[in-house]
Amino acid sequence: MEQASQQRKLTPETISHQEPLSQLAETLIGSEIVKLGGEIREKIKQGEKIYNFTIGDFNPEIFPIPKKLEDEIIEAYRKHFTNYPAAEGNFDLREAIAAFLHQKEGLVYSTSEILVASGGRPLIYAFFRTIANKGDKIIYAVPSWNNNHYTHFVEGVHCEVEASAKNNFMPTAADIAPHIKDAVILDLCSPQNPTGTTFTKEALEAICDMVLEENKRRGAGEKKLYVLYDQMYWQLTYGDIRHYDPVSLRPQMKAYTVYIDAISKCFAATGVRVGWAMGPEAIMSKMKAILSHVGAWAPMAEQKAVARFLLQYDDINNYLQHFKAEISLRLQKIYNGFMRLKAEGLPVDAIAPQAAIYLTVRVTARGMKTTSEQLLEQQKDVTGYLLNEAGIALVPFYAFGASKDSSWYRLSVGACKKEEIDAMIEALAQALRKLK
Repeated sequence: MEQASQQRKLTPETISHQEPLSQLAETLIGSEIVKLGGEIREKIKQGEKIYNFTIGDFNPEIFPIPKKLEDEIIEAYRKHFTNYPAAEGNFDLREAIAAFLHQKEGLVYSTSEILVASGGRPLIYAFFRTIANKGDKIIYAVPSWNNNHYTHFVEGVHCEVEASAKNNFMPTAADIAPHIKDAVILDLCSPQNPTGTTFTKEALEAICDMVLEENKRRGAGEKKLYVLYDQMYWQLTYGDIRHYDPVSLRPQMKAYTVYIDAISKCFAATGVRVGWAMGPEAIMSKMKAILSHVGAWAPMAEQKAVARFLLQYDDINNYLQHFKAEISLRLQKIYNGFMRLKAEGLPVDAIAPQAAIYLTVRVTARGMKTTSEQLLEQQKDVTGYLLNEAGIALVPFYAFGASKDSSWYRLSVGACKKEEIDAMIEALAQALRKLK
């Protein structure tokens, strides 16, 4: 920049836009979902009817948190639990998490192998900071949530593996194998955000065996390959779908696996902000040190409440039974609607619902024309057409790192009113019938 020829008075308002900041600040990519959300809010403000399926969150009027958890939070504040919690998470909460994991998932972790924070994000950030140096190779599948940003934070080498529809957008050992040499992090998520799909037992076993073999190959003093296993949605599986995790399938993976979990999704408690990581004690200790300086603790009262709630197994089971039924009903009804439109010959498809609050859907209208002869030349044009013509807001897979011409989308039902599903499907059908 030729600053001498562009001298002008700088005000506090212009400094932040004119003066260079850190490389991280200047190069961090904004969220496509946030950008889309701004468009949606503006349309709603203008009085338009929008079927908003973009939010990876819950409408608390439709999906409230468990009443028992709510009561425990209120009681904790009444008892004035408002001071700092322990940096690693309160001991009673880590005890409850250990008991809960063993009872529900069969995993055995001590309190020193568990770290608590304000949801999963700080824990993921701390894990990346603990494991990766600048220039280290980090493997993650696309589409996937936020892995590109965390890799950018640590200035790692992005090693993206584009998963395909034939494997329900879950990466396979064969996909990962060509990139595994010298990698330090393999980031996996199941059930997957954005796809709502899961690893099969055989697929995850193959990945675990590959990681174990690679770590066996590496010499003494050489950094190992660690798996970050995000299982935020693991309690939300439907039908015959089962959740599988690395350590249950291969106990030797315990030395190389860090889990990310929370109450956020399974109890519709995204704003309550209590999450935890489980993994080797040495790694948990370093992650704790990082988070101690960041101050990303879960609030004291919420920790006290969750410590009591996680031991109420009957309440949890009753809540999940109703919660899962309501989510599954929405996912299945929308899936059935897409299948009817597909049978009619309209350019849509979908993957049968498996887990989480997401449905993977497809709209292959690129190259078609609207009634006004506008060509839907790129997939972003299709996304805009769905929003403007049908009032349907979906998050394209290209917002999660997939190729720009991917015709697949994430559809989230966390804010979906089931009585509006038929009208939404009809609005989609009418919009697609107009294309030629």
